[in-house]
Amino acid sequence: MHGESLIIFLIVGVLAGWLGGIIVKGYGLGLIGDMIVGVIGSFIGGWLFSYFHILRAGGFIGDLIGATVGAVLLLFVLRLVRRAR
Repeated sequence: MHGESLIIFLIVGVLAGWLGGIIVKGYGLGLIGDMIVGVIGSFIGGWLFSYFHILRAGGFIGDLIGATVGAVLLLFVLRLVRRAR
């Protein structure tokens, strides 16, 4: 992974985590937390989209959509786990 790719990956992660925090109301985790959720969410979203053979747009927007879907799912699961305690 080149330097530019890493920066774009982190930007997509931060944006996806931030969007996920907005969609899942009241669950923002700060900049670092949103970045971690977004990066993990991008893996989850990419896996889900390929598993269910869902085609997404290429490029930055497609990556952002997949990462946001994964981040929302991850935040939803985190909310369920915290609520169970």
